[in-house]
Amino acid sequence: MRTNIIKILHNDLNDLLKNPFVDLNQLQGTVYRAQPGRKTIAFTYHNKRYFAKIHTGVGWWEISKNILQLRWPIVSAAPEWNALLKLKALGVGAPIPVAFGKQGINPARLKSFIITEAVLATMNLEEFLTAQGPVEFKLKKRLIESVAHIAKTLHENGMNHRDFYLCHFLLDTSRSDLLNPQLYLIDLHRAHIRKKTPLRWKIKDISGLYFSTLNFNFTKRDYLRFIRSYSGQPLRQALGRNKLFWQIVTRKAYKLYRKMYLHSPPFSRVAGEER
Repeated sequence: MRTNIIKILHNDLNDLLKNPFVDLNQLQGTVYRAQPGRKTIAFTYHNKRYFAKIHTGVGWWEISKNILQLRWPIVSAAPEWNALLKLKALGVGAPIPVAFGKQGINPARLKSFIITEAVLATMNLEEFLTAQGPVEFKLKKRLIESVAHIAKTLHENGMNHRDFYLCHFLLDTSRSDLLNPQLYLIDLHRAHIRKKTPLRWKIKDISGLYFSTLNFNFTKRDYLRFIRSYSGQPLRQALGRNKLFWQIVTRKAYKLYRKMYLHSPPFSRVAGEER
C-alpha cells in the first residue's frame, strides 16, 4: 500500500507528520469520538491546540450497508478537507484545515486523516440555547440571520451539509459583543460539493435545521425572519415564489420530530397555524 496524498499547510506540523499514518495513531490527547473506522482526537503540539480526524477503513460490510440504504458511504477524510477549503474560500466560519493525508486505493481499507486548528471558547447553538433560556431579542435576531446567511452561502455555491443541525454551529463565546456573533460550521465529513446544489439537498439541510429548533422558543416571526434572510427576497416574494419548498421543509421537519419524540410539535410555525 502506498501513500497517495499528503498535504501540510502548517509548517509547525512537519515534524509530527513525517510518518503520519503511524504517528497519528500514537497521539496523546482527548478522544472526542471513536467508532469503527473513525476517531476524533484533540491534541496539543508546539503549544497549539488541534483536532485530528483519523479514518482507518470502514470495511466492505459498512460500504455495502450504506449502498443498500441508498447512502453514499464515507470512506475517507477527503470530503471534509475539500468542504473546509471551500468554506475558507467563501469566507464562512469553520475550523481551519492544516493537514490532510490519504493512503491506499481499496475503499474498504483506505486510511486517511485531516487535522484542523481547534476552535476554542465555543459552545454549540443547541447547548447555548438550552443554557441561556429565553434569548434577548437582538441576539436571537443576529443568530437567525447569521445561520441563514451560512445556509444561503452554502446552497448558492454548490454545497450542502447533510447534518445541518443547531448542534453543528459553534458560537464564539469569548466575544464581549455577542450581538456580532461569530459562528463556525463543523462536522462536514458528509458534505457534498457540486456546481449547483440540488433542490432535494437544500430541502434536507433546511428541514434538518428547522427540526433542531422545534424544542426551543422560536416564534413564527423568527422563522419568517430566517426565510427572508435565506432567500434574500422580501418576505411576500419569498413565500409566494417558493411556497411549495417551505411546505415540504415543514412537513419533513415535523416528520423527523415525530419520529424522534413520538409526538408532534405544538405549532406549524412557518405556516403560522396552531395545531
